[in-house]
Amino acid sequence: MRLRARGPRVAPASGAGAGDARRLAPPGRNPFVHELRLGALRKAQMAFMTLTLFPIRLLLVLIAMLLAWPFTFFATLGSSEREPEPSPASWRKVVDVLLKAIMRAMWFAGGFHWLVVKGQRAPPSEAAILTLAPHSSYFDAIAVTMTMSSIVMKAESRNIPIWGSDSRENRLYSELCLRSSFFPFHSSKIMIFPEGTCTNRTCLITFKPGAFIPGVPVQPVVLRYPNKLVSVLKILWLTLCQFHNRVEIEFLPVYSPSDEEKKDPALYASNVRRVMAEALGVSVTDYTYDDCQLALAEGQLRLPADTCLLEFARLVRGLGLKPETLEKDLDKYSDRAQTQGGRRVGLPEFAEYLGVPISDALQDLFSLFDESGDGTMDPREYVVALSVVCRPSRTLDTVQLAFEMYGSQDGCVDEGALSSILKTALGVAELTVTDLFRAIDKEETGRITFADFRRFAEAFPDFAEDYLYPDQTRPESCPRTPPAPAPNGFCADFSPENSGVGRKPFRKKLD
Repeated sequence: MRLRARGPRVAPASGAGAGDARRLAPPGRNPFVHELRLGALRKAQMAFMTLTLFPIRLLLVLIAMLLAWPFTFFATLGSSEREPEPSPASWRKVVDVLLKAIMRAMWFAGGFHWLVVKGQRAPPSEAAILTLAPHSSYFDAIAVTMTMSSIVMKAESRNIPIWGSDSRENRLYSELCLRSSFFPFHSSKIMIFPEGTCTNRTCLITFKPGAFIPGVPVQPVVLRYPNKLVSVLKILWLTLCQFHNRVEIEFLPVYSPSDEEKKDPALYASNVRRVMAEALGVSVTDYTYDDCQLALAEGQLRLPADTCLLEFARLVRGLGLKPETLEKDLDKYSDRAQTQGGRRVGLPEFAEYLGVPISDALQDLFSLFDESGDGTMDPREYVVALSVVCRPSRTLDTVQLAFEMYGSQDGCVDEGALSSILKTALGVAELTVTDLFRAIDKEETGRITFADFRRFAEAFPDFAEDYLYPDQTRPESCPRTPPAPAPNGFCADFSPENSGVGRKPFRKKLD
């Protein structure tokens, strides 16, 4: 399995880079996991604050939220049914002022005694949409309450008090178009977190294109939390236990899209993301939450840095097939591949096998398994790769499924079959399994069963590092030894300067 060169018709999903078919490298540190290590002194401080300051602050915050809820309820009553107005009513302006005062008091009670604001907020006539990043915590709502913007949230967030009552996701597109195009002088703005989920601020993940579909100017807004304790797993407790919390809100210049970006929302989103990343001084990655779960999974077959499985997962999603929903179909795919007995198939038969039409995305997926370039592939390899993507931490389940497809009637496989299985499971083109096979095949029969493999894996849980790629556990791109072993061999401190992938400049605007 290998990533073969593809023509210029293939562009990255996020639009990053003109004609650049390569993806930005996956981060070595999972951007969706918060890590915190407290020293003894800091732990003692947290214990003291928990008994003294925390309950008082929590009570004040809850009181402020209870005071604000009636205003938000009546202000948004029936808002999901009515169309946006060119100018809000006077009573709504009064409610906004009162809400802003209550929210500022709440943030003050929570330790955000003053806010550092940089840059100038553009009027709605110049940019009706604010794009905010990184989205890392509940406290990002500080920017929302400061601007009193209409916030777009996930549908499941509508039941959250105060924030959920002002959600507009169910009519996002229509309101964006109305406010930005037909009502350009509307007094309020729409604020969107284009990442669509929370990260730990180590990088900016792929921006969703929703805010950029209308093709109108947007104003990027970046957030910085100098305090290290903000945005961790127990965020509310740890933040309220600090005497003072700092936050910086910077309004960047309005970004006006080019004609090319207006036609391609993904390109527009990618270029805005890079502008925001440069302002924050962080890297960008085109990998999503699911990709990072795969890349950093703690399975026994930890993926090497040059794996093709991340690209495989992207191409599968590009076909409209979500790996997370395909796990129930693994047995069906396995049975069909097993009945073919290793017979290689062409692109039309592969399309029929998946039940999808022939397309560019399917050809790209097919090319991953067409190593010889003769226009054929082994469907069993697709099943093995799909199994890894669907359940990255369940190594033995994938290997057992592969043994069922590759094994003979007695369930045994030889060294060649084991090589094919593990190459596909790791997403690499070359792999030497001779030492591993000999270690498992103690009786030197030239064949092993899944029971043999399982016993060996249970006895030697680090067999992949010891037998498959002992000299490649850390890629050469890592500039220094990481403080702790990084899963799957990725650099612990990922940045564009430390990675040779994804360093091409983004596509320039065409004015």
